[in-house]
Amino acid sequence: MAKKKTRKQSPKTSGEAAPRPSSQDRLLRDHLLYLLEGGGAHINFADALAGWPAQVIGVKVANFPHTAWMLLEHMRLAQWDILEFSRNAKHVSPKWPEGYWPASEAPPDGKAEKAWTASMAAFKKDLHAMEKLVADKKVDLYAHIPWGDGQTILRETLLLADHNAYHLGQLVMLRKSIRT
Repeated sequence: MAKKKTRKQSPKTSGEAAPRPSSQDRLLRDHLLYLLEGGGAHINFADALAGWPAQVIGVKVANFPHTAWMLLEHMRLAQWDILEFSRNAKHVSPKWPEGYWPASEAPPDGKAEKAWTASMAAFKKDLHAMEKLVADKKVDLYAHIPWGDGQTILRETLLLADHNAYHLGQLVMLRKSIRT
């Protein structure tokens, strides 16, 4: 996912991009927030995951490589990495690919519902944090993230929205295959 270089500046103070008219800035931020929330042609997180029965979150379907648990955890881990890279110069990304996927196809027996709920809550918390970062007018969406190698908050936001949309679509198809 995101690569890390160590520098101690934040995206708010990098000062690399030229000022933009506030109306254009507000419009872009509004569009990005709409996209992160699942707007447009995308399903939102709450709708895609509403009512998943705990007994099927670890079920594999023929010709489908992932379970619902694997997809949710992958989305949570990747989103956390993108968020932390975007706001924390000291963040070190997990090793690819194993650091971005859960170790098992399902949570431990007897703990599926609790683990599912905790993973969804962590995902929502990090999504909200990314939305706050995007909404912050002091954050220059176009400035290079000082500890990155060319990334911007705009690029990381689009990456996150695309990644979430892709895997939410997989969850919808998996659910249809399981028929829940």
